[in-house]
Amino acid sequence: MGQGAEPRREQAYDGELGAAVARAQEGDEAAFAVAYRIVQPGLLGYLRGIVGDDAEDVASDAWLEIARDLGRFKGDGAGFRGWSATIARHRALDHLRRQRVRPRSTATEQDVLDLPGPHSTHDQALESISTEYALELVRGLPRDQAEAVLLRVVVGLDGPAAARVLGKRPGAVRTAAYRGLKRLAGQLGVEGVTDDGPRTLGESK
Repeated sequence: MGQGAEPRREQAYDGELGAAVARAQEGDEAAFAVAYRIVQPGLLGYLRGIVGDDAEDVASDAWLEIARDLGRFKGDGAGFRGWSATIARHRALDHLRRQRVRPRSTATEQDVLDLPGPHSTHDQALESISTEYALELVRGLPRDQAEAVLLRVVVGLDGPAAARVLGKRPGAVRTAAYRGLKRLAGQLGVEGVTDDGPRTLGESK
């Protein structure tokens, strides 16, 4: 589906982000700061949805690794957001393991369960409440749904990019995000959420 169907604030910065990352790879510290300012809000929101109050500490660890390995990154602005989200996710899961908290997971999301998603209605649901409250609700979702929603809505990744971060098929991530957003919309009492909405949550294969 076209990008116009699901606008993303983050994606609007991808050109600027890609240019900043390229300059940062050449040693421009100011450019790295620009990349940090663009990526950090979404990354922090994603981490809050996984590790809660420890998000700032985990984000700091992630940025140390991002800075260390920046020279090995190859890609554009959107690619950098996906790459940094992957690093942040690894640090978050390490953090949870250290706390002996086993991440919740389900293994029921298969391409055969691929469903359409009424994305605009769900976006309105999330935008109608405060970020902290939204993250609290997201944290109550099964982990696969929570991560899919966070990567799509908070970090602003497209379906294939979110799937790469999670190491899953795009169809499984699309299904998990759809189910999570539908559950959130139901909790918020958003009307008009149906199973036959337009297929705009994920990308066509």
